[in-house]
Amino acid sequence: MSATLNLGTDGNWATKKDTILAYNDENSNFKPLPFSFDRASSATRVNKDGLIETVGSGEPRIDFKDDSKGALLLEPSRSNLITYSENLNGSGWSNTGATITENQSISPDGSLNADLIELDSNLDRLAAVLGSTGGTYTFSFYIKAKEGESGVWRTRVNGDSTLWQNTQVNDTEWTRVTQTFTKTGSGNIVVYPAYRVDGTSTLFNAYIFGAQLEVGSYATSYIPTQGGAVTRVADTMPNYLNIRPLNIGNSYTLFLDADLNDFDNNKVFCEIENSNSSSSFSIRNIIGGIRVYNNLDASYPIGGQLSVNNKFAIRVDGNSYKLFVKGLSLIGSLGTARDIGEIKFYGHNTELKINNFTIDNTALSDAECEALVN
Repeated sequence: MSATLNLGTDGNWATKKDTILAYNDENSNFKPLPFSFDRASSATRVNKDGLIETVGSGEPRIDFKDDSKGALLLEPSRSNLITYSENLNGSGWSNTGATITENQSISPDGSLNADLIELDSNLDRLAAVLGSTGGTYTFSFYIKAKEGESGVWRTRVNGDSTLWQNTQVNDTEWTRVTQTFTKTGSGNIVVYPAYRVDGTSTLFNAYIFGAQLEVGSYATSYIPTQGGAVTRVADTMPNYLNIRPLNIGNSYTLFLDADLNDFDNNKVFCEIENSNSSSSFSIRNIIGGIRVYNNLDASYPIGGQLSVNNKFAIRVDGNSYKLFVKGLSLIGSLGTARDIGEIKFYGHNTELKINNFTIDNTALSDAECEALVN
């Protein structure tokens, strides 16, 4: 498919501070049609070399963690509550029996700043104790076994209850451990990136980097701290992309390939307006997923929980919509189609990774749309 406008097809991205440009397959250049972008803080991404990298305030993040072609990463605001994320001897950490040697291995950010932790006897442990309010929390960190070793590493979190987790760790790759738990009301929560239990743990010496505790039901991109909690502000695309200069008519096909980490609260993550600035349709992260507006409020439920990776195709041909979703056949259709004028993506409510977004200035066939989403 030769797209009139796309973001991210075959890894084609053009970004600068506060701006993301759209690409045109037809003449192999970037259109002077910028998506506006904003984030009032620095943030991290995984670059093409597979390393965690910090980018400045207002810089869009093309993240290569899951795909060599990259994806535009939009995340809600989160704070790392652990005050020393890379120094396990720092303030806020409590050590019982463990030996910690700082800066002993190259970490996931490419620097010599991962600490070695050695557990010599049963119940050796490392913990961070933090005050809290009620809510859902996610604890995470990166771990790699000491050279020549591998096995089961034991971790623990204390919220409303004690939760243990076993993770298989080797000495060749970094693994991000994550644990999500709840806390009702105020009081301390305790997170243990290391807790040796004889008969369960089989690995006792490992490198650890990037400890993070955040409010939320999943782990977001790493937020470094060096003495206090740090907040990463939400990524936003505050203005609609005006595609009217492309003269898209009443026959076109939209395709969105996106990853989501959150599926509640009826949050819109993609919205299309027509040339009269009326909402033509929106895609929402709900248990049933596409809602179409066209002089009436009609909803086409997907019929089950959205998966982390989702693909949508919306085909408009004259006076009809047809909607397609990954793993499913045709969802439904509406009459009285409208042209397309503006597009907006929302990442401040939920993590959204845009792998690919295209507009084709033709109405593809049903078979072609099925192939796109599947």
